[in-house]
Amino acid sequence: MVRGIFNYPLPANEPVLSYAPGSPERARQQTVLAELKGQVADVPMFIGGEEVRTGNLGDLRPPHEHAHLLGHFHKGDATHVQKAIDAALAAKPAWEAMSWENRAQIFLKAADLMATKYRPYMNGTTMLGQSKNAYQAEIDSACEIIDFLRFNVHFLDEIYRQQPVSSPGIHNRMEYRPLEGFVLAITPFNFTAIAGNLPTAPAMCGNVVVWKPANTQIYSAQMIMKVLKEAGLPDGVINLVFTDGPTVGGVCFADPHFAGVHFTGSTGTFNRMWRSIAENLDNYRSYPRIVGETGGKDFVMVHPSADVDVVVTALLRGAFEYQGQKCSAASRAYLPSNLAAQIKEKLVAGIKTFKMGSVEDFSNFINAVIDEKSFDSITKYIDGAKSDPNAEILVGGGYDKSVGYFIEPTVIEAKQPRTTTMCEEIFGPVLTIYVYDEDKYEETLDILDTTSPYALTGAIISQDRAAIDTAVWKLRNSAGNFYINDKPTGAVVGQQPFGGARVSGTNDKAGSALNLYRWLSARTIKETFVPPTDYRYPFLG
Repeated sequence: MVRGIFNYPLPANEPVLSYAPGSPERARQQTVLAELKGQVADVPMFIGGEEVRTGNLGDLRPPHEHAHLLGHFHKGDATHVQKAIDAALAAKPAWEAMSWENRAQIFLKAADLMATKYRPYMNGTTMLGQSKNAYQAEIDSACEIIDFLRFNVHFLDEIYRQQPVSSPGIHNRMEYRPLEGFVLAITPFNFTAIAGNLPTAPAMCGNVVVWKPANTQIYSAQMIMKVLKEAGLPDGVINLVFTDGPTVGGVCFADPHFAGVHFTGSTGTFNRMWRSIAENLDNYRSYPRIVGETGGKDFVMVHPSADVDVVVTALLRGAFEYQGQKCSAASRAYLPSNLAAQIKEKLVAGIKTFKMGSVEDFSNFINAVIDEKSFDSITKYIDGAKSDPNAEILVGGGYDKSVGYFIEPTVIEAKQPRTTTMCEEIFGPVLTIYVYDEDKYEETLDILDTTSPYALTGAIISQDRAAIDTAVWKLRNSAGNFYINDKPTGAVVGQQPFGGARVSGTNDKAGSALNLYRWLSARTIKETFVPPTDYRYPFLG
């Protein structure tokens, strides 16, 4: 056998294109948006080598223009989930036996296809299907998923190179096997990159996958599958099914070959999944890996020394980019009394400059929330604040779903630090602020730490180094990703590995080697060259 030692060096992050007026990427993206809107897509499930069409159709519509039909997807049921499991297990022997360098090339080719030929289609399906503006789509459905694929190849290569020491007459080696069975990937609507990473990270490690995306992300999910297939991913390695959560969970969690779940979604759903897995433990061949990133109630803590313009920019971007539908979005902010009036004035003025509307108008900063269910949930919080004597709406508060699911960016000032919108996850364009006594900075850090059960992202904005140090220490368990003098969003693969603890998830840090370890099962092999032939040790003499 001819062999070589192959090297996958640390890649550079994919450059973010600007989509500025007159730029070639802007013109190309607008052309592709028109092309996609001029078609009615027919989206099948992908099970093994088959495109499965059931005739039980669901609509794909832009959240900002729900009268327009982008296409249909074919809904599956429990029988399709079982077929996906069977297809995955059938593909497993050949896939896990494939050499690492050949597995790696598939995902590196997919990354290059996404960076070139399919870039405007990755972004276009995300823009139309999930109501992301061009820039938010670019950093997600182009750059981040490309980075996930390239960096994960590098990280996995580094893991494979980690070997134990050997002693005279003995050689030790470590093998990193895929898990025994199949992995279930359940992915959210809000990030196409997450939807791409959750099935591909385990697959890269040699696992086979059943993938269930959110219905509201199917339009871009099918584009990911198209790219993976063109890149050479063998049939059955990743199987894309369109069912509801209880259906896919009921079949997968009852299967003895279930080996793990890679999940991003709500805390409640993750908790129910964990209980279901626990109830089936006696059925499994091995303990499943449970990896999840769930909810957040992310904060910005402002110190009395902070630069007002830095604070306002962090809040405008951190709270309202992608309509606050990021698990990392700034949802609560603590303003010191000495700066509160200036911050509120500039914050309100900034929001009033936002334009809201369709993603096809590149001047719109705000687009629609994902669907009617989300719209109704968010507006209930806004209506509750309107009638709460301990809350005041400083700006926004309006909403309209006649054309699309549009909610005005809204800022609520809470008169008490533990009002409803300071505590509960809203997942929309709603920021709640609380003004604290500037002389009670450390006491307010304690309030912040105990207000929410989540611990995903947070930020401290301060020009006082000692105050920063205090916040970093006192809030050490309050956020898995912590930002100093910046907004609490925008984690970059390889730079800020992402994940939180408490009820925000298992903190397995997507975008780093830590996540990939969860999809590997190590085997240590010791070989003795000249084995002993007598049981007696010298001390017996």
